[in-house]
Amino acid sequence: MSAERGAPLAVRDVRWSAGGRLILDGVTLDVAPGGTLGLLGPNGSGKSSLLRLLAGVRRAAGGAILLDGDDLAGLPRRRVAQRLALVEQHAETELDLTVLEVVRLGRIPHRRPWSGVSAEDDQAVGDAIARTGLQERLDQRWSTLSGGERQRVQIARALAQEPRELLLDEPTNHLDVHHQLDLLTLVAELPLTSVVALHDLNLAAMFCDRLVVLDAGRVVAAGTPAAVLTPELIADVYRVHAVVGDDGPDGRPSIRFLPGRSVPSAGARPAPSGAAPPAITTPERTADP
Repeated sequence: MSAERGAPLAVRDVRWSAGGRLILDGVTLDVAPGGTLGLLGPNGSGKSSLLRLLAGVRRAAGGAILLDGDDLAGLPRRRVAQRLALVEQHAETELDLTVLEVVRLGRIPHRRPWSGVSAEDDQAVGDAIARTGLQERLDQRWSTLSGGERQRVQIARALAQEPRELLLDEPTNHLDVHHQLDLLTLVAELPLTSVVALHDLNLAAMFCDRLVVLDAGRVVAAGTPAAVLTPELIADVYRVHAVVGDDGPDGRPSIRFLPGRSVPSAGARPAPSGAAPPAITTPERTADP
């Protein structure tokens, strides 16, 4: 399938099910080059599933993921891996690799079978290590790294792929506050497009240029953090009361949750009447080298 050229990465009416349950239901969005797009939503809303579909790890049951207008499902896996990089929540290996060896795995999509390490491979790995600040840890074993260190190494491995789009699934999960801020600062400064699934609304407001909110597998809100993160949206989607201020960094929203009884569930959301789900774009942003 080929479509008219639009956003480099796009989702068109995507549906996906697992275990007999509909996980994504008619999701449509455009991801323009540059910037950081945050995927929000409660547990089970479809964030992780959407990221895996975007990465080509899973195939949509309906609709299409488009890469430069071409259906991702019909593209060679090697070509997709040269273009898109996915950083999952948990990365484990039975092999006790060093940091350098893990980062070098990112060059696999660019190497032909039985070929040696090229100058281009060394350059890409070196650049990824420098950007993530891992120069002092190259000989350290994966098994000895903390959770935050492993996430940083996985981002370096993804950067060694030289992708144009970086997909991250809950990269701050189980990290302390210092490492959360450190890691998202790194992601926000990367000179490429990032799509990040997050739970923490304040982190999303602080680091994302645009937000998409999923609920029950559908896009229910999209736009800038200030436009999306309203008390009404938070009550409707997350079923909690909150006060939203404008005293975050650079005037961005800051969310303070209020104790007390949860907001009653509104039940299943009706399908939009004759309207396509909103298309999402992220503004192009140039990062410091």
